[in-house]
This record gives sequence, C-alpha cells and structure tokens, in this order.
Amino acid sequence: MYSENFQKSLKAVEAARKENIACEPKRMTAQEKEKLLASYHPDYKKSEFKTLSFGPNKGEEVPTELCEMLQAHSRISANDIDLNDIKYDVDVLIIGGGGAGTAAAIEADNAGAKTMIVTKLRMGDANTMMAEGGIQAADKPNDSPAIHFVDAFGGGHYAAKRELLAKLVCDAPEAIQWLNDLGVEFDKEPDGTMITTHGGGTSRKRMHAAKDYSGAEIMRTLRDEVLNRGIEVVDFTSAIELILDENGKAAGAVLMNMETKELMVAKAKTVIIATGGAGRMHYQGFPTSNHYGATADGLVLGYRAGAKLLYADTLQYHPTGAAYPQQIFGALVTEKVRSLGAKLVNRDGKVFMHPLETRDVAAASIIRECSDRKEGVDTGNGEAVWLDTPMIEAIGGDGTIEKRIPAMMRMFASYGIDIRKEPILVYPTLHYQNGGLDINVDGMTPNVENLYVAGEAVGGIHGRNRLMGNSLLDIIVFGRNAGKNAAARSKDVKVGKLTLDHIAKFDEERKSAGVDTDAVSPMLLPDYRRK
Repeated sequence: MYSENFQKSLKAVEAARKENIACEPKRMTAQEKEKLLASYHPDYKKSEFKTLSFGPNKGEEVPTELCEMLQAHSRISANDIDLNDIKYDVDVLIIGGGGAGTAAAIEADNAGAKTMIVTKLRMGDANTMMAEGGIQAADKPNDSPAIHFVDAFGGGHYAAKRELLAKLVCDAPEAIQWLNDLGVEFDKEPDGTMITTHGGGTSRKRMHAAKDYSGAEIMRTLRDEVLNRGIEVVDFTSAIELILDENGKAAGAVLMNMETKELMVAKAKTVIIATGGAGRMHYQGFPTSNHYGATADGLVLGYRAGAKLLYADTLQYHPTGAAYPQQIFGALVTEKVRSLGAKLVNRDGKVFMHPLETRDVAAASIIRECSDRKEGVDTGNGEAVWLDTPMIEAIGGDGTIEKRIPAMMRMFASYGIDIRKEPILVYPTLHYQNGGLDINVDGMTPNVENLYVAGEAVGGIHGRNRLMGNSLLDIIVFGRNAGKNAAARSKDVKVGKLTLDHIAKFDEERKSAGVDTDAVSPMLLPDYRRK
C-alpha cells in the first residue's frame, strides 16, 4: 500500500533505530530556540493575526478567526427575552461540564452553595477527556513546588502570572491526593507508590498518569462525583450571553436549548466560565486534537461583558498529532510516547531534535524539517515526520507499549498499524489555548465582579507555552479554587436588577470603531458542511 519513497524512508528509520536509541542530541540554547520559534512557530506568523478595534483589549493582536468572533454581534438582543421570566435561580452557575467545571461544582456543592452546571453537549464532552499523558505534581523526595515553578515558568517564556503559577504548583500535590481519594486509578507500583515520568521541559519525573487515558479517567471520576451528589446538570444547552445586574456584576446567563433553540434565563449570584479551548476554530487551517465543542465561547462571552483577555495571541500546537492515516488526521499522539523513549526522526532516519524539548520548540522543529529542510515524509495529505515507537520496546522490553500506552496502540491498530513494530507519522496539531480571560488568584476577573473563570478559558497560568501535564493540573487546582471562592462569595451577594445593556453598548462600540461584520458569536459548534 505504501509508495516506493514511503517504503524507502521506512527502511531508513528501521536501519538507524539501534544507533538512534543511543543518540542524545544536544538541547538548544535559549537563543537557538527564540530564532527557531520566530521563524517557524504559527504564533509568530503575523499575517494570521488581526488587531482588535474595540473592547477591553482594543489595540492588541489576536488570531484572525478569534478576532471575528470577539467583534461579532450577539446572537440575541435585549428585547429577545424577558429577564423577569427566570427558569433557573442558583447561587453558583457553572458554564461548561469538563474537568474544570465539574471540579468547581463539587467544591461549590461541598461549601453548601446551590450549584448548577450548564453544558452545550454532555457533561464530560470536553478536552479533559482527550488528555492522555498525565498530570504534574511535585510530590517526590527529589522534587519540590519551587522546582516545578522554575520548569513551568521557563517553559512559558517567563510570561506566566507569578501568583497563578505559584498557586498551580503549590496546590498540585493536594490536587493529586484529592483525585486519588475520589477514586482516580493512577499508575502505581505494587506497594502503592505513584509511578511518575518525565515530560517535555521537566527536570524531574513528576508526571502522574492512568496509562495513556489520564484525562478520561479523571473525567470519569469527576462526572460520577457530580452525579452522586445530585448536582443539577443541564445538558445540550449553551450559554449564549452573560447577564449582568444593574451594577455591572455577573448575575447569570441567557441559555439556549441546542435542539429547540428555546431561550431561558438562569439567574445566579456568581458565575464560573469553564468552557475550555478553541481548537475547533482551526486557526491557520490546522487540524485539532480538541473535542467538537471547543470554539472559544467563554472568551467571547467574557469579552463582550467587559472582561479582559490575557495572551489571546498564543496557542499551543502539539508537536505530535497523527498525520497518517487520514481518518485520524490531527488526533493526539500523547507526549508520553516520547517520555517512554520514542524519538522524532526525519525521512532519512535522522534524529533532528532532543526528544523532550518543550512543545512549542518541538512543533517548530517539525515544521522546519517539513518545510525549509525538505526532510519530511509525503503522506499523501501533507508532509510529516516519523515518531519511532518501536524504540520504546527496545528500551523498556516487550509489553511496555501495551502496559503504558494501550490507547495509542489500539488507535493505530484500528488502521492496521502495530506501533510496537513500525513507527508512526506525526505533524503538529492545534491543541491548547494558552491565552484566555484574565483572573486574580481567587479566580475572579478583575473587570467584572462575581465572574470567575477556570480551566483552559483562563489566560496567564502557563504564560506563552504550557508544559505537558499542567493542563490537567490547572483544571483541578483552578476549578476547585473557583468553586470554593464563588460559593463563599455567593453567601453575601444581593443580585440587582438583571440587564443585557452591555449588548447594546458593545454594538455602539463596534459602530464607532467602524467594524462592519455580519458574524454572530459565540460560534457554539463548527460548521463542516461542504460549501
């Protein structure tokens, strides 16, 4: 089935494998990394960004596709719904049913707050489910939160908000214990010791995992806890606009049933945005590892209500998205594959980078190999490089792949590829929204009172690049944080008159800025129909 050139490349990889296992490329210097990123990373491609003409982040650049959504018209006007006809009235309204939203709901409920989750798909249909490699926490004798901080701060180009990153790493060990107590089945030694591994950019082995379906295992546990507690969950219902009170404070949301399009009012004393990422915006035409509903909705809702964004110009392109076969194009190939010993090699079987560089550096290296260096492999659907998975068993022994990354083995086996015996083809895939809504350390936005944010919709935790394993960590740390603080604050909140006045105000700003658009937002779901 493979072309002659394809087979020739495959043989070159196999011939070089033994030598490549012993090959240890030097890590790049800081200067080399900056030059590489500036030349090849998508975040540096100026033609793919536009400047916001109005709103809280006026004058800042964001991806072209996001700019259109942020400056678009609301799906409704203030006259479309009676704000006195209240369908739901709660203390804490959580928009989003992934890891961050469910963690927030558990803690808010634990604090005695009347809590509700609203989610446009089903609870658990989220990027949390797609996360594979693991969750970081410095809980081993040779590690510490301080070392974890240094790794993450440097990996994020020294741009993270220090107070947010400090909370992330300091709360990490307790987060692991909390998940373990809830029932997450982490990989452990026979004596119960947590098994930990390296990830890109880590100086210690602090990656805790449940084989290679860590996110799914965490999401299973959180979802069960929400259901067991009887927390109200409204599925297949989107928040299409935030509601403020007469004092400009968050006071609920306008909800839309995704099937009937019925509009409903949810009143709340505090609101938590936990809507996740933006991969289905397909920035710059990239494929994505994200779930179907990842369309940056929370950023749009918050921005229109007056909340500021932070680092909205930076995305994470995971270096190893599946590039072949076409049926799984863009699907995540977990970084754990590299942490177990597999290396990236070009069409001639040459290792071209250190296997555990940070994700942005690895992605840029692959793009360079496939473009200027012309050392990629033609898959029939674009260029790619090899990830030499048989190295794992050559290093760790027979059975390592089935034991440590069974989901990866099954995914490729479905298409006749045995990753224990043959390498796989990969290329960067749009994976994570580094930027998002700006928050204080308590989880609340500085510009809109009583509006909290958790998870991937937050900007600033990771700076301008995220290390593997810190996303599953942040949904737990900042999900719990938002739930606790929103519940505590709700006890003293007296909600004023509900309004949607900010929609008309936003329309006036658009008109004054001279922005002419027919677009409406939030997007809610991507449109894959043939045009």
